[in-house]
Parts: sequence; structure tokens; C-alpha cells
Amino acid sequence: MSHSPRRRTVLACALLVIPVALGATACGGSSNPLAAKPYDATRNVALTSAREGKPADPSKPLEVRAEHGDKITDVTATDAAGRYVKGELAADGSSWHSTGALAAGAHYTVRVSVEDEDGAQGRRTIGFDTSAADRLLRVAFGPQKGTYGVGQPITAELSAPVQDPAARAVVERTLRVDSTPAVEGGWHWVDNRTLHYRPREYWPAHATVDVRSNLNGIKVGGGLYGGPSAPLRITTGDRIEAVTDASAHYMTVLRNGQQIRSIPVTTGKPGYATRNGVKVILGRESFVRMRGTSIGIAEGSSDSYDLPVYWATRVTWSGEYVHAAPWSVGSQGADNVSHGCTGMSTDNAKWFFDTVKVGDIVKVIGSAGATMTPFDNGFGDWNMPWETWRQGSALVAGTGKPDGSSPADAARLRPRV
Repeated sequence: MSHSPRRRTVLACALLVIPVALGATACGGSSNPLAAKPYDATRNVALTSAREGKPADPSKPLEVRAEHGDKITDVTATDAAGRYVKGELAADGSSWHSTGALAAGAHYTVRVSVEDEDGAQGRRTIGFDTSAADRLLRVAFGPQKGTYGVGQPITAELSAPVQDPAARAVVERTLRVDSTPAVEGGWHWVDNRTLHYRPREYWPAHATVDVRSNLNGIKVGGGLYGGPSAPLRITTGDRIEAVTDASAHYMTVLRNGQQIRSIPVTTGKPGYATRNGVKVILGRESFVRMRGTSIGIAEGSSDSYDLPVYWATRVTWSGEYVHAAPWSVGSQGADNVSHGCTGMSTDNAKWFFDTVKVGDIVKVIGSAGATMTPFDNGFGDWNMPWETWRQGSALVAGTGKPDGSSPADAARLRPRV
């Protein structure tokens, strides 16, 4: 039995047009058309306004059409990474069109199943490429590869601003953070070009954290497409927490929940009270020259200072440190006399400097100062309540729904084209 040559199916992808012819069905004794080998439904292919050898425009939808009474029964379209293009089949089987955006600079494979009026089954597989994007959005993750404290947030810096909520959701959905052990966490948009990721609580000690973007080729919006981005892996060390009680004038240092040292300190005096709240160590400097002019104190005034400072551990960009202050040893453990830093003896400051690392926690309680702000002076991310943090996600804001950042929901957040 041969299939009538008059029947054919046409496949078109926006500017991509793929006519499909129905070939001969397999011969055999069975009267069941589903038992026969599918016929080859192949004709010529034209790309980009019917011109051969040109990539398709990714901003245009993919469309499949059947002609001469034939019906489409199934269409799957995937990119080289195996991601499916979502689509919709017409009720009468005459056409199928994509409902999800195509990626730029990608190769797609389209598999079409058709059926003729006699129930004979046809198959056609077509490959095509999409053109590269004119504007690329890249993501740079921070910090650099290495071992950090359990308070270290992950940062994502975008190469171009993204303000539209829908575009932000596209970007955020492609950003993946996986930790071992697994923890609940989420992204928060700091501004149009910056996101921070933190767990609900601190990272576990001795965890491995892998960060990557699947944004490459994905349409973000307004002619902007994702570009390639380098992945990041960091690890965490022991859980080191330094808790300073400014009213008691002592710092307690804990390793993995166990106290390892109690240090007499002095913090900010009235008018220069040390910030309360959780801070994250930003860096360690064995020597730094501190001048009052750097925080707005007029040179020559009664509060003016210009001092060589050793074993300085930075906790804010504006110049708050934990450091050696041999000039105030008499007040340490008894009074607050600094301009906002936490001062201690040289021996204690050297021990602290050698014990902590970037990303460790420094928490201040009992001070008359304001609370550390979340984003504008270092990493104060932990001072924002978790529910407030979650509302900074483009996948959660205004919905009251989870963003899938818990281990149980990880699969739901796999990027979809």
C-alpha cells in the first residue's frame, strides 16, 4: 500500500518555513495504522524569509502548520541543552505555535508527528539555528573562589540594568545556588544590577556552595539576551562568631557554638556609637593609617586623630574595624571611648586577626548606635528579616508564594525557555 503523494505537511518557524511531504507507509499484513512504520514526511527547508543557510530570528515564534487535511498530533522542540520550548496545539490539529521565547545563538531540534485521514502516522525531525543577540546580559558572581565564613553572601552583578519585573523573573529563574549540605535560601534584588543570595540562616560550617547561571541565550526582554557566565564554587570553614556587648564592654568569640575567648573591648563613645547588628568581615589589614577626616572630623578639632593601627579587621566600607588600640587599654572592659571601631589590646587584636576570615560574623549588641544597614556599607544582609528578604525576589514579591529556593522545590526552578 502506498501513501497518496497529494498529501503533505508544512512546517514553518517564524521566518523559518519547512514544508513536509508525506512519504509511503510501510506495507504489511496489519490493518492497524499505528502498527505501521511512520512514513518520512520530509521536504525542503527555507530559513529567514525563505533564504537558505540563514539563522532564524529568535524574537519570532516557532510555528508548525499542517495542510491538505492532515493533522498534527505532537510537536516537541528542544535546544542543545535539552530545554523544551513550550507551545500550544490548535484544537483541530492544523497548527502548533510556541508560547515560550526562543534563545538567541542556539540550535533547536523540532520533532513533528502528523496523521493523515486514514490514520497513517508520519514523522519529521528538523534542526535549525537562531541568530546571535545584539545585546548580551552577563552575570558575574562573587566573592572569588575560596573558603569563607558562614555569613558570606553570594553576589550577582549584571552587565546591564534590569528593571522590569517580568525580565527580573527571567534572570532570577536562571540563577542556581546549590549547597552541600542543602539549605533554604533566596535571591534579593538590591538594585537594577545587583542581587544578593543568602540562606535563611547562616551557611553550615564546612559546606560547599556552587553557583551558576543558565541565562546564556535566554531572552530577557527589550532585545536583551543572556550571555555566558562563569560558575563559582566556594566553601565555608568553621562557624566563627564574634559577639560584642557594647554595654558590658566585652567580646565573646565562638567557634562552632563553643566559646574560645572573651576579650575586653571599647566601642564607640557618645556621638560615635558603634552600629548594632550583624556585620560580615570584609577584609583583614595588618596595618592601616586611620584619620578622623575620613569620617568627617575636622582636622585640628578636639576629636581629630591620625593614628597608625595594627591588626585591623574591616566590617564596613566606611571604616569600622576591629583593631588593636593600645592607647585605650585602660578603658577596655570598662568604658566606650572610640570613634566607632571596636578596640582591644594588641595581643588580643593579633589573635582575632589570625583567627577570623572574610565572611565570618561580627555581631554588636547593647550599643546606642543605629542598626547596620543591609546593603550600602558592607554586608548587613542578615539584619533583614527572612520574610522581608524573600519579598526582594522577583519570583516572590507580591505573591506570598514560595520561590522554590528550598531543597524540596529545587526541581521546579530548573530554567525553562
